[in-house]
Amino acid sequence: MHYNIGAIVEGVVTGIQPYGAFVKLENGYKGLIHISEISDQFVKNVHNYIHLNEKVKVKILGFDDDDATHLKLSFKAVYQNRKRFQKNKKISYPPLPENKIGFATLEKKLPEWIKVALQEGSLKHD
Repeated sequence: MHYNIGAIVEGVVTGIQPYGAFVKLENGYKGLIHISEISDQFVKNVHNYIHLNEKVKVKILGFDDDDATHLKLSFKAVYQNRKRFQKNKKISYPPLPENKIGFATLEKKLPEWIKVALQEGSLKHD
């Protein structure tokens, strides 16, 4: 099997280093997802995005100059459109049920409050 630049392939994460993650593909091909290709956001720790032995889909960016079976891979190229879509997607919530318990207008409640206050003696009526 031969891979083409731009192809999206599936592999298994075989190692994680501070600078990226190594992925094993079919037929002895291996690749590196450089830390800059993990996410559009700043990546402080690769482990927060990719885990050892995890199956991942990656995009082939290129081949290593010294070994054609070593690929340059991108994780963010596969998932960035989905993340952007989710960010821009407007969330619609179901309407809230009619609330029968709540605040009444002051005008409606004021006479009741005055009556209770007079009964408790906190207000003096002249």
